[in-house]
Amino acid sequence: MRTLAALVLVLPLAACGGSKSATTSSSSGGSTVLVGAGSTFVYPLISQWVADYSKRTGVTVTYGAIGSGGGIAAITDRTADFGASDAPLTPDQVKKCNGCLELPWALGGTSIAYNVKGAPQHLKLTGLVLTDIFLGNITAWNDPAIAKLNPGASLPATRIAPVFRSDASGTSYNFTDYLSHVSPTWKAKIGASTLPAFPAGQGAKGSSGVAGVVSHTDGAITYVDVAYAKTSNFPYAAIQNAAKTFTLPDVPTCKAAAAAVPSPKPNQAISIVDPPASAPNAYPICTFTYVIVPKTSPKAQALKDFLTYAITTGQRFGPKLLFAPLPPALVAADKTAIATIS
Repeated sequence: MRTLAALVLVLPLAACGGSKSATTSSSSGGSTVLVGAGSTFVYPLISQWVADYSKRTGVTVTYGAIGSGGGIAAITDRTADFGASDAPLTPDQVKKCNGCLELPWALGGTSIAYNVKGAPQHLKLTGLVLTDIFLGNITAWNDPAIAKLNPGASLPATRIAPVFRSDASGTSYNFTDYLSHVSPTWKAKIGASTLPAFPAGQGAKGSSGVAGVVSHTDGAITYVDVAYAKTSNFPYAAIQNAAKTFTLPDVPTCKAAAAAVPSPKPNQAISIVDPPASAPNAYPICTFTYVIVPKTSPKAQALKDFLTYAITTGQRFGPKLLFAPLPPALVAADKTAIATIS
């Protein structure tokens, strides 16, 4: 998928994806500088890491929250020292990255947020209903399919307005990966992608753009990391999992989703959407965010130290931001991969 400055530097896309000057190896004082770019999903957590790591080590880490697609492009071009993406690299991207490692370093949930006057705080929805909403087949909030899941709720006849990311987004990948798991129709027509061709709704760039559209649109529904939904004061849905339990995205439910997957291996993409019914408390739209780094780098030791911090000490900042701690087996697998950076 860090001195002297204790703030995250939000770099413009051009700085992270265009000029190599953005990745100077050291500051004027000689301290190491690491430059990262990518996922907006993990940005709140990285913000905490940057400030804390700076105080601990005197190393400057800057991060541009430009979206997963931008992060992959930046590390592929080597205009950043690391990228972050909520979507694993495709085989073609692995080839183009020319010797990159992708390591899960954060775990969180994608919420289904909405703005519907008169609707309850946590509407109950299923994967198939979500599929029909984003395919444009369910168009009103009082549709019988939604009403059946929410008996007693006062649902308006307001038209449903789906909102999606218009830029390459790992959150889009996580959401469409989930829909592809629960709906053969979605898998055949749209599939899982960082830039899917949504057949209905309105696109907006970045999490902030999506939030802006949703906040001004009665009837809107979208997918966004749960920390962003809570910060924006959006209500979000309880989603039915494979055990037929309606769950919300939070630390315990994403931890349960991660625990349901087989033992991870170093440098291996892991999908944890739609976990089996044997995980009755799991939220079905959780994801790992990946850090993507070159296997060889002139800043190898600085990268290894920062990555090790992120997957160990840095995890303590996660729960307050609704990121679940990484499973111990995954931390061990990450350490094995980090040790190979040279």
